[in-house]
Amino acid sequence: MCEQKHQRESIVTGQSLAERPANEPAITTAAAAPRLNELAPDFRALTTHGPNQLTDYRGRWLVLFSHPSDFTPVCTTEFIAFAKAHPSFQAIECDLLGLSIDSVFSHIAWARNIKEKFGVEIPFPIIEDLSMRVAHAYGMVQPGASDTSAVRAVFVIDPESMLRAMLYYPMSNGRSVAEILRLVQALQTSDRQKVATPEGWTPGAEVIVPPPKTTAEADRRVTAGDPACVDWYFCKREAEEDLSTAS
Repeated sequence: MCEQKHQRESIVTGQSLAERPANEPAITTAAAAPRLNELAPDFRALTTHGPNQLTDYRGRWLVLFSHPSDFTPVCTTEFIAFAKAHPSFQAIECDLLGLSIDSVFSHIAWARNIKEKFGVEIPFPIIEDLSMRVAHAYGMVQPGASDTSAVRAVFVIDPESMLRAMLYYPMSNGRSVAEILRLVQALQTSDRQKVATPEGWTPGAEVIVPPPKTTAEADRRVTAGDPACVDWYFCKREAEEDLSTAS
């Protein structure tokens, strides 16, 4: 198991545990992850755009995402995809904020390299988290994957600073930025229209009406004969057009 863990980390960082400096402390435990529908952990950090804190984003949606390391292939593909999707996130009043346990100088050099080699400019800030404080506060450090890097984590935070969704990915596999955008759109639609969204929902598709909370309401649904209702607990309707349909 230890050998497999070392191999997974080496794939991403190019450095095995055995190659670390002897005086570099090992982290053996992970901080408790934050919980859904609670306030997201506050932070203040240095980024490629200057000092940054969570309260800067109050009133807007935020996708905070971590990556294992700068100058690695999978992370590079993800950042290119996030950069290309940045206008779509901005259109739904959602900001992007990256993070890794690298210095701001590394972030700047990597962003410049992406622009030079791939022709893509990174328009959003990237947090320097050398102390790992933000990473630990959000449960981004998973010792089973790596004890010196953040895993591929995604946190969707709403305008009230509430944590609405969390996603964790293995070190070896990149995320779908299109799915993250879709998730934010779905959350916004649920909030605005007081509905749920079915599997694979995309903006403009039918939404699910919340199930009845009383037997009388359930009876009314059955007797009403609404073709949008398959049964008393399962009804759909057309989604209203709103900001979350922007692309």
